[in-house]
Amino acid sequence: MSSREDIIDLSQYGSANQLRRGLIYSELLGWIDLGHARGDDIRDTLFKMSCGEASGAPWYLIQYEQMMSVGRISTGRYVRWNIKKGRSQIEQHSIMLAMLLQTARAFENWQSQHLFNWYTDSGFSGEDLVSDLLGFYRVVAPRNYWQDLKPVSREAALRRWDFYGPVGNYKNRSFIPLLFPDPQEKFIAHKPFKGKLPFFMRTIEPFTAFDNGTVCIIDRAGIINKLGMVVIQ
Repeated sequence: MSSREDIIDLSQYGSANQLRRGLIYSELLGWIDLGHARGDDIRDTLFKMSCGEASGAPWYLIQYEQMMSVGRISTGRYVRWNIKKGRSQIEQHSIMLAMLLQTARAFENWQSQHLFNWYTDSGFSGEDLVSDLLGFYRVVAPRNYWQDLKPVSREAALRRWDFYGPVGNYKNRSFIPLLFPDPQEKFIAHKPFKGKLPFFMRTIEPFTAFDNGTVCIIDRAGIINKLGMVVIQ
């Protein structure tokens, strides 16, 4: 759940790649939640795939999940796929992307409908899915993306927030960026609109070849709840 107080100015930080939280506005992707864009979940899951490939087993089971927490209570959604050993790095990235797309949509829908919707407006909040996708690319194709994404100053970001209202009020059920024109610009319509993903966030296709015997879906969108260290699936 993003708030006005989360908005930061990337130019004030020596290495934006090390930031683990905060909200920025960029001209290419719109609002970006730096927490969603960390890619820690992607990195951890790809490491598990590497371990599976290095094992002697012909198949390995991978679970990918997204969670939210309120106090000691956590809840979320997960997918669990059995993957046949022998996948190239490109195939692993493609599989990971497919797992992300499926889980992220299920998780955002869970936030919208679950008992925690009183606590957060984050279900399909305008910045969430595109930030998840950026986190994926920051892991599989690491480089400094910030200059290309054209982040604006904190002042310019605050102008948008104050003019349009909280980003959580604008729902985006796709991984296409939702853009908010600068209210100071003249001769344009001051209303949010869908942009386009930059080319460097369209270089990997999600896995779809479920009939070729390399991936077996065990759970499509499981529910996971945690109370302290207790997990109920």
